[in-house]
Amino acid sequence: MKIRTFTLGPLGTNGFLAAHGGRAVFVDPGGDPAPVLAALETGGLTLEAVLVTHLHCDHVYGCAALARATGAPVLVGQEDLPLLDTELGGGGLMGLPLVEPFEPTVLAPGPARFLDLPCTVLHTPGHSPGSLSFHFPDQGVVFVGDVLFRRSIGRTDFPGGDTQTLLDAVRERLFTLAPETVVHSGHGPSTTVGDEMAHNPFFNGAY
Repeated sequence: MKIRTFTLGPLGTNGFLAAHGGRAVFVDPGGDPAPVLAALETGGLTLEAVLVTHLHCDHVYGCAALARATGAPVLVGQEDLPLLDTELGGGGLMGLPLVEPFEPTVLAPGPARFLDLPCTVLHTPGHSPGSLSFHFPDQGVVFVGDVLFRRSIGRTDFPGGDTQTLLDAVRERLFTLAPETVVHSGHGPSTTVGDEMAHNPFFNGAY
């Protein structure tokens, strides 16, 4: 799997183009997907799905345009759907632009297959009720959205957030992955499971 990071949208959200065998998925299109579409064309890639870790507006600004241009479904967590009817999910919060409406398709947690590779869809709530993480075990990577950052965690003061729920989700569903698993987050640099287990202050007793 080849992974390319795109920083998109008004809050500089990390989006990830993951490609394998001529197929691609894009995780969290947070802004105008024009550079993503150019990369798909240049690489001769077919986008098979848009994977959304959570339905906060800064992670979905490009969903409508990317789905329209490629025909790929936009896959989301069930519990986050109500957010699309709020400023947090539909835009307008803190002066942010509105999100162009798109058609979400619910993706249930559990075993899945993307890019002809095994993937485990993990329910990792706490930042939002329906946050999903996408773990590709054979590739040693997990896309986590805003649940876990390098040396930090996602904020939990938005509607539907809960700190203890987030901490439990990270411990039970992310920190049980192989320590060398690369963690691709929605903002900031990537890290690894083992590094965060050892050094993240929210899990080593500093908080």
